[in-house]
Amino acid sequence: MRRRPALIATALLMGTGLLTACSPGAPEVSVGAGPVSDPAKVSAAQLVYPLDPYKTTDEQIRGLEKAQDLLTADCMKRFGFTYRPAVRPAPRGKSASSRYGVTDAAAVGRYGYVKPGVSAGPDKPAEEALPPAEQLALSGPPLKAKPGGGLVLPPRTLEESRRTDSGRTVNGQKVPVGGCGREGHLRLYAEKKDPVDLLYVFGMESEAFSRARQSPKVAGAVKAWSACMAEKGYRVTDPVSPQQALGLRSEAEFGGAPAIAAAKQDVACKKRTDLVALWYAAEVGFQNALMDEHAETLKQVKVELDERIRKAASVNGG
Repeated sequence: MRRRPALIATALLMGTGLLTACSPGAPEVSVGAGPVSDPAKVSAAQLVYPLDPYKTTDEQIRGLEKAQDLLTADCMKRFGFTYRPAVRPAPRGKSASSRYGVTDAAAVGRYGYVKPGVSAGPDKPAEEALPPAEQLALSGPPLKAKPGGGLVLPPRTLEESRRTDSGRTVNGQKVPVGGCGREGHLRLYAEKKDPVDLLYVFGMESEAFSRARQSPKVAGAVKAWSACMAEKGYRVTDPVSPQQALGLRSEAEFGGAPAIAAAKQDVACKKRTDLVALWYAAEVGFQNALMDEHAETLKQVKVELDERIRKAASVNGG
């Protein structure tokens, strides 16, 4: 049974900057290597990490989403329905203000703590409710309750799904557990038994990020950053997300004049204390250590990722 690194809650602050990587077939970063980028020469958004080759690029994410929608539509045809997927938001890609907080002096001078390119935008129009039979085919029946409490979880693989009876039919066809939406997902991500957890690499990144944050050099740099911020009257201890401690409560306030002033000091203090470089170096070291510990599972992660990308390209007609 494969081990899965603990998901550290702190790493949820890392945002979608963790979703970019090298394409399938890219050479693996050697275990034990030092930092692969120089924070003094590139921005935080351009830093490269040892685990990057085991993740998907924005382009690959779009291809996977398209393929999953097509596979879901293919399933819906069995029931006599034409599936029109909802418009998906574009992948957000890397952000210089997510992994280690704000780091770009030019960006904060304009946006403060608002991430460039991100806006609230108008509310999405409400999606039309599907007729009951079509909704049942798409989503499947509600999950069944366990005798002792809780719910019976849906099948984790396509093989298991095909052996499981949901107990419902539509237009003479058996509805898969979780409906066609679940089947479309499983056909792309979990066709065979015992796939590696899709969050496995994210868990490793989360653990490395958290360990690095707690390491003596980084902890010392964070204290120095906090002291630097205090010189201008800002009492903060979290360099990643100091907004609440700064009294900023809304997206509108994140981009106001007080936020811009604080963010400028934030970036200047990170530069003075060398916080990003120290944190990055520590994180790379912990990623390498975890890669060594989980080398066999990572090989399988790469195999499955490459297979998934190839399958998506085939489904999409590539």
